[in-house]
Amino acid sequence: MKKAFLITFLISICSQFSFAQGEITVVTVKNNADAPTINKNIYGHFAEHLGRCIYGGFFVGDTSKIPNTKGVRNDIIAALKDLKIPNLRWPGGCFADTYHWKDGIGPKEQRPTIVNQWWGGVTEDNSFGTHDFLNLCELLGAEPYLSGNVGSGTVQELSDWVQYANFSGKSPMSDLRKKNGRTEPWKVKFWGIGNEAWGCGGNMTAEYYAGEYRKFATFMSDWENTGGITRIASGSNSADYNWTEVLMKNIPLNMLGGVGVHHYAVIDWGKKGEAVNFTEEGYFKTMKSALKMEELVTKHSAIMDKYDPEKKVAMMVDEWGGWYDVEKGTNPGFLYQQNTMRDAVLAGSTLNIFNNHADRVRMANLAQCVNVLQAVILTDKAKMITTPTYHVMKMYSVHQDAKLLPISFNSPNYTFNGETIPAISASVSKDKNGAIHISLVNVDAKNKNKVEIDLKDLGVKNFTGTVLTSAKLQDYNSFDMPNKIIPTVFKGFENKKGKLEITIPPFSVVVLEGK
Repeated sequence: MKKAFLITFLISICSQFSFAQGEITVVTVKNNADAPTINKNIYGHFAEHLGRCIYGGFFVGDTSKIPNTKGVRNDIIAALKDLKIPNLRWPGGCFADTYHWKDGIGPKEQRPTIVNQWWGGVTEDNSFGTHDFLNLCELLGAEPYLSGNVGSGTVQELSDWVQYANFSGKSPMSDLRKKNGRTEPWKVKFWGIGNEAWGCGGNMTAEYYAGEYRKFATFMSDWENTGGITRIASGSNSADYNWTEVLMKNIPLNMLGGVGVHHYAVIDWGKKGEAVNFTEEGYFKTMKSALKMEELVTKHSAIMDKYDPEKKVAMMVDEWGGWYDVEKGTNPGFLYQQNTMRDAVLAGSTLNIFNNHADRVRMANLAQCVNVLQAVILTDKAKMITTPTYHVMKMYSVHQDAKLLPISFNSPNYTFNGETIPAISASVSKDKNGAIHISLVNVDAKNKNKVEIDLKDLGVKNFTGTVLTSAKLQDYNSFDMPNKIIPTVFKGFENKKGKLEITIPPFSVVVLEGK
């Protein structure tokens, strides 16, 4: 009886998932000498003064019993270093255009307070400021990305911030920096000129903002930009292609280092749905919105190509991720949400899109790093956990600064209620040591999918694999079960006469390494 029960049980488990169409998706990989390098900054993050991202997240203060370095949690520092975080954007977001950086320097007890009007109406004491953020980036080995205040700030204010952070000679701002305890400049490279200027950054038209951008950018550097800073324009809201067109047409290319794009995978802004208790319909709609990133990047790139055929100006997707209703019982203005296998699939698919468009996409920033939206880290007082999204970012870190190997394939469909989206997402790269990395996502919520890759052009035979998956789409890591979803060894592949055949479980993320 026991043996019969066991066999029945195993059959029932195996039959939960079937193959989508009973056929193999053939992925062709090209060794293209002209292919771009996948810029490590595609794997960037975002930390806004929003909810518990900074205060109660990163920053607990130097008197906290939670182990910290100058007020920043040591466990978060360690986790992000392990993630190989390449850059971090701060202080916003919408908050950036209300933030006056001089309020956040000097003796902490003398700093004025600020009301965070965008996110919960809470009063902040400015105890986390420029020095705290830039020193944090040094600890992480990450490039800081500072978002300047254009909406309520002045040209002089932003120009002074650049001088304060970057100038090594004698000047009013470098003298002030030294007075505040920092002798050497930080040499900040990435500077955002406003944020979402079309909305919370000032409700500007594209034409008006282009003029404001030119004015602010002029006074941030000299004619030749000898400081080497990258000035980044506030980009479009998702599919607002006119915004990109106007900026590319009206801003001289030598003043423009990057143009932003923001896109969140949202079902309905009025009813975004729950982060955990969602249905397959909710999952499908979220992924449909997430996968629109392919169309957005392609169309914005085409516009940029018209004015910049040499691709000197980078596309910066400096806000992206899933956005759902907040967890019950939490402050609606704090945007705290759980992180499930849906978010892992969303992250893996989106990063594959960025990798495959590495000729133009050279920075992206997941929103946000700690305790906000699609966070990679969640905290509860002294407790800290990493999310499924964190694990995907860590698995994919092998692509950072690796050479893209372009691919082509026809994806099978994932069908729900008569609608279809691609079931398979993939990208391939070759690192400086010659190792091949293949990242694959099966978006399908129910069916396995088979992928076949011809190895003859890759020059590798031996592969190892890692997979991130779970029993249910709605599974997540909690403070009681922090390791419910973690990467495990993947063996669902075999080399058949020079062809790698891979069977990908439903709603899972796989990374293979070949040497």
